[in-house]
Amino acid sequence: MSRNQIIDTLAEELRNNSTVTIMFHQAIGTKLGLNATDHKCLDVILNNQPITAGCLSDLTGLTTGAITGVLDRLEKVGYVFRVKDPKDKRSVLISVDREKAEKDILPLFHSFGQQLNQMLSSYNDKELQNALDFIRQCNCLLKDFTEKIIK
Repeated sequence: MSRNQIIDTLAEELRNNSTVTIMFHQAIGTKLGLNATDHKCLDVILNNQPITAGCLSDLTGLTTGAITGVLDRLEKVGYVFRVKDPKDKRSVLISVDREKAEKDILPLFHSFGQQLNQMLSSYNDKELQNALDFIRQCNCLLKDFTEKIIK
């Protein structure tokens, strides 16, 4: 395969990966009684908690109105809770009920995580480092283009 064919094939596989990733997270969300956006917002909250609605809006690119709906749905099913910010009583902080999230979500990722680790173990350290660099650069590129689209 020529270099151009490899690049074209890789670009196609990245599009395929994006699609199956969205479908995977939609399936997880459905299993949890959430949509894919709510599920991924839950992940953003988990990794940045406690977090304000405004910060969640900034991190996701969703409007504050959309974030209110996400938080209402996540709170209704018990995954997040809101508390007044002790430093600023006008502000509300959102946190994840870690126990519920771990009980409900971790089992859904367990076998996937095992198989992913098995797959990754077939690569040497240099190959893994190259893959890590590639993924990080792709993530930066996607974030940059997302910000350009939103603005």
